[in-house]
Amino acid sequence: MNTTRAILAVIAGALLVFPSAIFASEPLRAKKNVLLIISDDLTTTALGCYGQPLAHSPNIDALAAKGVRFEHAYCQYPLCNPSRCSFMTGRRPDTTRVYGNGMNFRRNLPTVETIPQHFQRAGYFAARVGKIYHYNVPEQIGTNGLDDGASWNQVINPRGRDKDEEADVINFTPKHALGAALSWLETGGDGADHTDAKIADACIKLLEEHKNGPFFIGCGFFRPHVPCAASENYFRLYSLEQFHLPKEPREHFAAIPPIALTVQPLNYGLSEDKLKVFMRAYFASTSLMDAQTGRVLDAVKRLGLADNTVIVFVSDHGWCLGEHGQWQKWLLFEESARVPMVIYDPGRKGNGKTCTRPVELVDLYATLAELCGLPAPSGVEGKSLVPLLDNPEAEWKDAARTQVTRAGNRMGRTVRTERWRYTEWDGGRAGTELYDQEADPHEYHNLAGDPKHAAVVAELKRKL
Repeated sequence: MNTTRAILAVIAGALLVFPSAIFASEPLRAKKNVLLIISDDLTTTALGCYGQPLAHSPNIDALAAKGVRFEHAYCQYPLCNPSRCSFMTGRRPDTTRVYGNGMNFRRNLPTVETIPQHFQRAGYFAARVGKIYHYNVPEQIGTNGLDDGASWNQVINPRGRDKDEEADVINFTPKHALGAALSWLETGGDGADHTDAKIADACIKLLEEHKNGPFFIGCGFFRPHVPCAASENYFRLYSLEQFHLPKEPREHFAAIPPIALTVQPLNYGLSEDKLKVFMRAYFASTSLMDAQTGRVLDAVKRLGLADNTVIVFVSDHGWCLGEHGQWQKWLLFEESARVPMVIYDPGRKGNGKTCTRPVELVDLYATLAELCGLPAPSGVEGKSLVPLLDNPEAEWKDAARTQVTRAGNRMGRTVRTERWRYTEWDGGRAGTELYDQEADPHEYHNLAGDPKHAAVVAELKRKL
């Protein structure tokens, strides 16, 4: 008995003196995982959880009901590469100096630590599948695109039927390349052989292989980026009769600075019938992407990861579907600058609620770092959204800022508060815009020149 007590005493002493050695792996297992899901060119107006009754988006809607849905989230630049470079580095476009789709951010910021790099340094396995950094779509599907190799331990580049059958794509605007055109493709099958489905397959496999964590997995879907491709079963979810162009007051165009519009003639000069066909394809493509999102989320639950995984769903920017006669991105109207954003962190008090505070994609870096107990590195320019995840109605004085360039290096800048959007083109020399989002959510009445709103303009100019 005395011998047994002596042995126990030695063990107890060892536990007191060397607890970190005996439980060295415990802190690693306790770290939260991160699943970052990015949709490409997705507007909020194509999702049920953002009030679109036509949308078939049950999986994203369910995630929005489970986590915190941000009603007013905005990109920093409404174009793929500048936006992704911004939020993946936590720097604004004027810091990355990436204003187009052809530049790698490492040229200007060679030593910057991206979000997945930061997590790697903390002991995480970091992997991406599909488009996290920029790709020329559809040209570079199945390749590394404009990826950042230092960000990942592993990369996977699926390629599916939508790419293989590219010759069958219908292009309503043939003067534009497929990746910048109103172009679409309906295939046979059930979508399981499309690129986004293969991206979901690979993400699920990564989740299975690394379920013991901690992991940072980027799941980058290509849809609904043009060409809007989906299989016939997703097209059958919608009928042409459901779609209509926005009915807008014609006179409102006179108050919009010409520099603000990129599509001329309005609606590309296409008939309403063709535009409705394209809109149907955009929604079908969104529904295919939503179904693949659901498969990945189901795997998180099946593998027992739901209680220890932070899930983020965002798009890189919004997309116009005929508002102001405009299509696509590169615009500073609400539909182009605004993005869907849902953040789910198990156990947060705000889960299941909607936040109306203006927030930004650049806030993701600081937010994910804090949620996982990591300090954000110096130089990160966003602000952690964790207070809003606990209380979506918490006081929030920040506004959201978005910018875009035009020919001649003229910059457009816009600031969005909960009530107002104020925009300056080329420092105001090429025009200004002010919209009251409460009274005029579709931005039909430019109040920038109204003397009654001079004080509002002055205040927003300071914020800008």
